[in-house]
Amino acid sequence: MPWLQIRIPTLPEHTDTLEDALLLAGCQAVTLVDTEDKPVFEPIRGTTPLWQHTTIQGLFDHELDAEELKATLGEFMAAEGIEPQGPMVTEILEDKDWERAWMDNFKPIQCGPRLWICPSWIEPPDSQAINLRLDPGLAFGTGTHPTTFLCLEWLDRETVSGDSVLDYGCGSGILGLAALLLGANRMDGLDIDPQALDATRANARNNGIDEDCFRVMLDDRDLEPQYDVVVANILAGPLCDLAESICLRTRPGGKLALSGILAHQAEAVRKAYTPWIEFDPQAEQDGWVRLNGVRTR
Repeated sequence: MPWLQIRIPTLPEHTDTLEDALLLAGCQAVTLVDTEDKPVFEPIRGTTPLWQHTTIQGLFDHELDAEELKATLGEFMAAEGIEPQGPMVTEILEDKDWERAWMDNFKPIQCGPRLWICPSWIEPPDSQAINLRLDPGLAFGTGTHPTTFLCLEWLDRETVSGDSVLDYGCGSGILGLAALLLGANRMDGLDIDPQALDATRANARNNGIDEDCFRVMLDDRDLEPQYDVVVANILAGPLCDLAESICLRTRPGGKLALSGILAHQAEAVRKAYTPWIEFDPQAEQDGWVRLNGVRTR
């Protein structure tokens, strides 16, 4: 069925109050979006930041009187001392097959000469390529984000045949599973989220990967002492904190790739790893950086 959507520009400190007001008025769903389309890339740990100019939007039954709704919310804001940050806007959203629209927007991605990431419902463009069938799910990692793409591109370029691989912060398992399809001998995936482990197992099954070739775990104490190849696509802060641990899991002469790093954070991450790693020139895409190199010490 169609929906009546209302959009209210506001400030972060008023979002909780306005959300309560929308729900009391019969709102079925509330969403917070950035009014100025300025992304928050890496929040301070333990916080859920909002944008300086936030728009709160709610969905109501389409038969509700839009003008009456705006008047009611306007009176509420005045009573609460909430200054309008822009006009309230209403519109009718027509019913749509949102799942089909989402599926139509997820296309195969070529990550290098050999490797493609393909959704399960689409025939791979190149049947002779290495095709990792991956459906977006609960865990991060589909190849569409620059950080994931940069790591996949690196794996496709490197020789990982016969290697042991550690996917540190495995998410959907996309990097470790891609390494297995590219010829790695075995892979261990580590993540703090149990859903990530379930997603990795499911994606391995969907790609016909033998369960004897990989393990997934929550505790780093279950890892092997060292690996030939380590990939860590997390965030700059954790990468810096975990530098020694990640490096020591990389065997001397082994390869390391780090991503989840914004361009202005690259030097800090590089500095944290230089006691062990000799880096190649960094790769960058859309403001995100991949650092890769070899453990020399």
